[in-house]
Amino acid sequence: MTEITIKNKSPFEEIKFIDENDIERWYARDLSKLLGYDEWRNFENVLNKAVISSKTVGADEAYHFVEINKMINLAKGANRKVKDFALSRYACYLIIQNADPAKPLVSIGQTYFAIQTRRQELSDRNMEITENEKRLLLRNEMKFHNKKLAAAAKEAGVELPLDYAIFQDYGYKGLYGGLGRKDIHKRKDLKKSQEILDYMGSTELAANLFRATQTEEKLKREDIKGKNQANCTHHEVGKKVRQTIKELGGTMPEDLPRTEKGIKQIETEKRKKLKQSK
Repeated sequence: MTEITIKNKSPFEEIKFIDENDIERWYARDLSKLLGYDEWRNFENVLNKAVISSKTVGADEAYHFVEINKMINLAKGANRKVKDFALSRYACYLIIQNADPAKPLVSIGQTYFAIQTRRQELSDRNMEITENEKRLLLRNEMKFHNKKLAAAAKEAGVELPLDYAIFQDYGYKGLYGGLGRKDIHKRKDLKKSQEILDYMGSTELAANLFRATQTEEKLKREDIKGKNQANCTHHEVGKKVRQTIKELGGTMPEDLPRTEKGIKQIETEKRKKLKQSK
C-alpha cells in the first residue's frame, strides 16, 4: 500500500484549499472525482452516510459539511449552478470510511486523512509526526474498529470466541494471500507472547485497518447473516484490499518487515518522556 509521507505529496493534498477562516477544506465534487465516482448521485449517497455518521458521534454538521453553490462550465460556454460542499478533514475521513473499497484511492485516502488529523495535532506543538506516532495512531484506530467489527460479526451470527477467531483468520487469509494469524506470526518471526498487530509498520497497519472497517460496513450494509457468509465476506474484503495493493505496485503485507519495537514499548517510552517533560 502506498505510504503517505511528508516527502511524497498525496493527491489529496493537490485538491486541498484554505478557506477564509484559514481552515483546510476539500470540495466534495473534487473529492468525488479523485475517488473515481463518475456520477455525483452515487457519491452523494456516500456523502449522506458520512453526514449521518457525524451526527451519530455528535459532531457539528454545519462546520464539517458546509453547503455551497458553485458555477460549472458546460458545452458552448454555458454555465450552470450546482450544489457542492466545502469539507473539513474529518468530513473527508468519514466519507472515505463509507466509500466503495473497490476504488484504489479509497485505501490511500483512509490512511491520509487519519494521519493528517494526528499530524495537525502535532503541528500545533511544533512537532513532526514520526513512524512510531503513525503506528500508535493506526494501532489505536485498529483497536477501536476491531471492537466495532466484532459487534457487526456478532450481529451476523459469529457469537462464540472460537467462531470469532476463525472469522478473523478468514480476513487475514484474504489480505495475506492465504496466510492465517499463526502463519503471519511465524513469518514475522515473533515470540509467542507478541501480538502481530503490535509489530506492524504504519503501512501494514493501514491495510489491516481498511480491511476491518470495510468488512464491518459490508456486514451491516448487506445485512449478512450466518457464520459462513460472514467468514466469506471478511475473506472477500481482505482479497480486495490485497488486489488494491497489487494494482498500486505496493509491497504485499506478508513481505513487509516486522518492527523492532512493539506498541507497548513505544507507549512506555512516550509516558516516560511526558513525565520527564513535566
